[in-house]
Amino acid sequence: MTTERITFPGHSGDTLSARLDLPEGPHLATALFAHCFTCSKDIPAARRIAARLASMGIAVLRFDFTGLGHSKGEFANTTFSSNVDDLHAAAAYLLSRDMAPSLLIGHSLGGAAILRAAGEMTGVKAVATIGAPYDPGHVTHNFSDALDDITTAGKAQVDLGGRPFVIGKGFVDDVKAQMLGPVIKNLKAALLVMHAPRDAVVGIENATNIFAAARHPKSFVTLDDADHLITQARDAEYAADVIAAWAGRYLNLTPPAPPIGAPEGIVRVAEADAAGFLQDVQAGPHHLLSDEPLAYGGTNRGPSPYGLLAAGLGACTSMTLRMYARRKGWPLQHVSVDVSHDKVHAQDASTPAATNIDLFRRRITVTGDLSSDQRQKLLEIADKCPVHKTLEASSRVETELV
Repeated sequence: MTTERITFPGHSGDTLSARLDLPEGPHLATALFAHCFTCSKDIPAARRIAARLASMGIAVLRFDFTGLGHSKGEFANTTFSSNVDDLHAAAAYLLSRDMAPSLLIGHSLGGAAILRAAGEMTGVKAVATIGAPYDPGHVTHNFSDALDDITTAGKAQVDLGGRPFVIGKGFVDDVKAQMLGPVIKNLKAALLVMHAPRDAVVGIENATNIFAAARHPKSFVTLDDADHLITQARDAEYAADVIAAWAGRYLNLTPPAPPIGAPEGIVRVAEADAAGFLQDVQAGPHHLLSDEPLAYGGTNRGPSPYGLLAAGLGACTSMTLRMYARRKGWPLQHVSVDVSHDKVHAQDASTPAATNIDLFRRRITVTGDLSSDQRQKLLEIADKCPVHKTLEASSRVETELV
C-alpha cells in the first residue's frame, strides 16, 4: 500500500490534512472514511480498514475533520453540519482526481455524518457504519455535565478521553436538531451496519434503529465484544475483512487482465502487524493471511509460509487428478490430499548431497468406482502436477530491492 499525504480546503477554507491510501495494483474503486467524534484519521481501526481495502484495489481517503488531528481551524466553531460539509469537500477533492468515492465508511459520529452526506453524493453505491448513533445528539452525553455551562457561556472546555476540547453551543444545537430517520430511509445505496452489543458509548439500540429505518439491500454484522473505538487489532481486522467482502457485492472490483508473461498476475505480501509476523497475502482479488504459530512468536491467525507452500502442492495435485479423470470420463467422485513437510538429511532421501533437504509427503485419497489400474494411473498422474515438478526441479529466485 502506498500512502500519499495530501491537503485540501475544508468547509470554511481551512486546510484539512488527509492520507490517501492507494492500491499497489490496479485502482478499482475509491472509499471515503469518516473518523469518530474527536478522533483522527490515524486511529488503528482506520489504518487497518484502509490497508485491507487497498489490498483489494480500493483507494481510501481518510482525513481529519476541521480542528482535529493535523487539520487547521477551530474545533470549537465546528458543528455536525460542518463535518458533513467537510465530507463533501473531501469528495470534491477525490472527484478532481477522477476518483469519486463509491464507498463511504463512518465510525461513530462519523458514521452518522456519512449517512447524512451519502444522499447528496452521486455515485455512492455502498455505505458502512461502525458503532454509529441513530440520533447524532446522543454524542452530548459525553459531556452532559457541561451542557449548562455551554448554554450559558456559549462554549465550555470538556474532557474527552483524557484530552481537553472546547465545545460550542452551535455544535450542541446543531447535533440535537439532526433527524437521520428520513435520510436513512431514502438512502440510494446498500447499507452495512456494524456494531458491538457491549458498546458502552453508543448502545446497540442505535444499530437496531438504523437498520430498521433503512430499506434493502441492508446488512447487520455484530462486532461481538469489541469496544467502541475498535482498539483491538483482531476486531479492526475483522471489521476490515467484513467491509471488504461485503463491498465487493456492490462495487465493480474485477481487475483488468494481467500483463502478458504473468498469467496469474502478482502475489503481494505485506506486513499486517509489524509487532508480530502476521502477513496480508493478496493474490489478484483473493485475500488470505499468513502467520507463524504461537510457539514461534506469531499469533497463529493463518497458515505458515511452509503451510501455504504445502497447500499449493495439495491443491495442484487435486486439480491435476480431476482434470485427468474428467478428460478420461472416469467415475472419480472425490479427491483429498494431505501434505506434510519436514527437513530430512539428504542421505535419508537417497540424495548424494550432504545437506538437509525439504521433504513433502502426500497422502492422496480418491473415491469412486475406480479399477485398480485407474487408481494406479491417478497415482502416476499426481507426479505430473506442475507444482510437484517445480518443487522437484531446481528453481531460481531473482530478487531486487525497490
